[in-house]
Amino acid sequence: MSYELIGLLMFSSMLVMLLTGQRVFGVIGFVATAFALLLWGVGGVEMPFSAAFKLFNWYPLLTLPLFIYMGYMLSESGLASDLYRAFHVWFGPLRGGLAIGTIGLMMVISAMNGLSVAGMAIGASIALPEMLKRGYDKVMITGVVQAGSSLGILVPPSVVLVLYGMIARQPVGQLWLAGVFSGLLLAGLFVLYIAIRCRLNPELGPSLPPAERQLPLAEKLKLLHTGILPLLIFFAMTGLFLMGVTSLVESSAVGAAATTLVALGKRRLTRPVLEDTLNKSLGISCMFMWIILAALCFGAVFDGLGAVKAIESLFIERWLLSPWAVLIMMQVSYLVMGMFLDDTAMLVIVAPLYVPLIVALGFDPIWYGVLYTITCQVAYMTPPFGYNLFLMRAMVPPEISLLDIYRSITPFVLVMCLAIVLVMMFPQIALWLPQQYYGG
Repeated sequence: MSYELIGLLMFSSMLVMLLTGQRVFGVIGFVATAFALLLWGVGGVEMPFSAAFKLFNWYPLLTLPLFIYMGYMLSESGLASDLYRAFHVWFGPLRGGLAIGTIGLMMVISAMNGLSVAGMAIGASIALPEMLKRGYDKVMITGVVQAGSSLGILVPPSVVLVLYGMIARQPVGQLWLAGVFSGLLLAGLFVLYIAIRCRLNPELGPSLPPAERQLPLAEKLKLLHTGILPLLIFFAMTGLFLMGVTSLVESSAVGAAATTLVALGKRRLTRPVLEDTLNKSLGISCMFMWIILAALCFGAVFDGLGAVKAIESLFIERWLLSPWAVLIMMQVSYLVMGMFLDDTAMLVIVAPLYVPLIVALGFDPIWYGVLYTITCQVAYMTPPFGYNLFLMRAMVPPEISLLDIYRSITPFVLVMCLAIVLVMMFPQIALWLPQQYYGG
């Protein structure tokens, strides 16, 4: 049996086992270990075993639990509620203003926690009930919350970009900077779509009644003060890192400490809140660790077969595909896998295979990291089995059905596809800032 066929059998076995509903890390680790033993005997276990020890040598991996802790503590501190109140007053007079404010809220939240799930939870619990109460179209605003949550894995400090940087061996600082203008582009397209649609059909997003929006200027300015804390946290965390004052791990510790101090200052750092935040952070962190551990084992065995070289030879030498055709095939594969897996699982499964191929084809791996994050977010917001769709269904009130959620996401998925095309056509959207900051 050829190595190409073995590699294909290994990959297909993993996909079939994933359909059984088993845990992702269990499937990936089992397939890796089983094929290592079958191919190289008892000594083959050394390959996944040695790869697993890389996990313990990845010092930047300490950032994951700290960023996750920061996201949950941010939610518990009530800072997100204060921010939405400010957006509520300032954007309320516009048609669709609360929906636009929700995008702004989730943009700020994304800049402090780096997780799409945390952003969706905040949007569904804070913004969605307020918009429903004020007569906003339930289908549109459900899509707004899901679309806004997608910014969490793109805007720094994106946890997914940290993972991509570790697995692809790319500098996290450059990836974060590459996500800045890309995230702003995506948020801007969302806002433009909402504004145009509500302008054409005002019933979808009526403006706030005068009694709610006509506040004294002094009170409006006071509400703006709620935006100072997020800016301070963002600067203390990301700004100090980019200035070279703190390392990546130190910046995540600064962010976690800052959000804890905010919760303490608001007198919301109670024992139950702290215990709940720590338990949730531990659970999510362990999930990430196990998936990465299994993926390293899988990647070591897969690469040991020479599968990357074989696939490169198949695409370019046998099928005579252009580099852009290969890239589009990769993006389509994310759309398919996103129906069954979350972004982290997709990353750790295919990154060891795709990233070397991207480099061999002459593409920039920093630019590709941005394409990956947008594409995989599109993937698991796409019916019928998108990961985010079912997560959203668990968070929304009963009057919003799964069919409403399916309908809500279609225009925002099209907007995100437009963003992907723009980033592919104009790579400098992602690359200009890191090139300027790091001197090319």
